[in-house]
Amino acid sequence: MVHEATSRRPIRLAIIGVGKIARDQHLPAIAADPRFELVAAVSRNAVVDGVPNYHDIAALLAERDDLDAVSICTPPVGRASIAMAAIDAGLDVMMEKPPAATLSEVARIEEHAVAAGRTLFATWHSREAAGVAPARGWLADRKVEHVSIAWREDIRRWHPGQDWILEAGGFGVFDPGINALSIATRILPGAWTVENAVLRVPEGRMSPLAADLGMRCGNIPATAVFDFLQEGPQTWDIVVETDGGRLTLRMGGSILDIDGSVTEAPDAEYAGLYARFAELVAGRRSDVDITPLRLVADAFLVGRRETLPPFAW
Repeated sequence: MVHEATSRRPIRLAIIGVGKIARDQHLPAIAADPRFELVAAVSRNAVVDGVPNYHDIAALLAERDDLDAVSICTPPVGRASIAMAAIDAGLDVMMEKPPAATLSEVARIEEHAVAAGRTLFATWHSREAAGVAPARGWLADRKVEHVSIAWREDIRRWHPGQDWILEAGGFGVFDPGINALSIATRILPGAWTVENAVLRVPEGRMSPLAADLGMRCGNIPATAVFDFLQEGPQTWDIVVETDGGRLTLRMGGSILDIDGSVTEAPDAEYAGLYARFAELVAGRRSDVDITPLRLVADAFLVGRRETLPPFAW
């Protein structure tokens, strides 16, 4: 029997999956938020100092009956079974993006959480970037004419040796690209669709290293260029042309440029996610938006494949 979190003590949290994103972002955010207490970690090949560590969620649940919630940071393939086990144990669940490997898995997890009365939070960390909320507000009063996305980064820098990302269900360049789609669908709510796509997949791999998308948000045309092989300066830009000027989000949304007027703020994306999770748990609510994942799934469905030379780390 798990304990219900109360306002008088922190949410007792286990982190599941101790890779780069967990160490770089989740663990510091948890440590800085007094609403959470990290009490356990689960990983097949890593440990977190200062807390008990477990090989898998079954071992965690067999030994611990004092948990309130889990934060799942594993690769998307296999995440659904972890989330379901946590919900069955009476735990609230926060999931790193993308929430699962397929839309059907997300629907199954969400239905299970609703039936069990547990909080489920499918996170999109880039939506917490400093420029996203003011961009959405500025665009609300303007007629948008065109959206262009350029998301180019170095897989060897951000995912060194992580072969899973180029396997089936690993998303490939859409692992970072879905961040751009999460921002675009946040600042421009509406009926987003993928009209065409080109997916460039290395010989011998299953997921793309590059992709071009043609999309629409209602009647607004939008394009996206995703590249996983950019060395040197990294590019995470969204440009929105409107009848009242040009809005540009740079560096993943941390820099907002409106016709040359620039504002910038430090990274606080994961602090924002954990603040949101704490609010959802307190209110016994969930937040599950599948729109970015649906666009990725549509790109895989309609995309034309091109073969690239073999990729090696």
